[in-house]
Amino acid sequence: MSKPELNITLVIGPNCDMESLAMRLALEYFGARVHVHYIGRPNDLIDVLSGKDRAVDTDYLILNFHGDEGRFCMPELDPSIYEEGEPQGEFFEVKHVNQYARVKGLHIIASGCTLGAESLAKAFLENGSHSYMAPVDYIDGNANLMFVIKFFYEIINNKRGQKESFQIAKSIDQETNIYTRFMSE
Repeated sequence: MSKPELNITLVIGPNCDMESLAMRLALEYFGARVHVHYIGRPNDLIDVLSGKDRAVDTDYLILNFHGDEGRFCMPELDPSIYEEGEPQGEFFEVKHVNQYARVKGLHIIASGCTLGAESLAKAFLENGSHSYMAPVDYIDGNANLMFVIKFFYEIINNKRGQKESFQIAKSIDQETNIYTRFMSE
């Protein structure tokens, strides 16, 4: 591959494998370099969000997770499996983002149900991200996939800016229309 159009870090939450594979293949076909991280435990996500295990040249961070009430759904482990200090339970939420995220200069897409909650967006923006995009309600998985593919198609293939690409991807149908975009000030 010659110089990539964009560098994308794709973070794959539990039970999001098929959608993530389709995203990855489309993004690579468009000319993006995609770094993939599978999340099996909270510390895996912390390592990506903190920058400890994330490509330094990342432009976009896609957090492809299931979401519930503005929280990332995580695999719930047996209490004996968690490492010392590791967040426990079935959700990774605002307080964890505030504690661990170091996302200066990144654009973030959280492609899971309800991850467009304002408090979650604010946490990412306060920890350095330039923008944060996510659905504000429960969204169909196919619509999520279509939003991400259309958004990056417009950015990479049609050389549109983020704002215009977001509007085009959001306008596909009623499902994709529940995506919202937050920007740093």
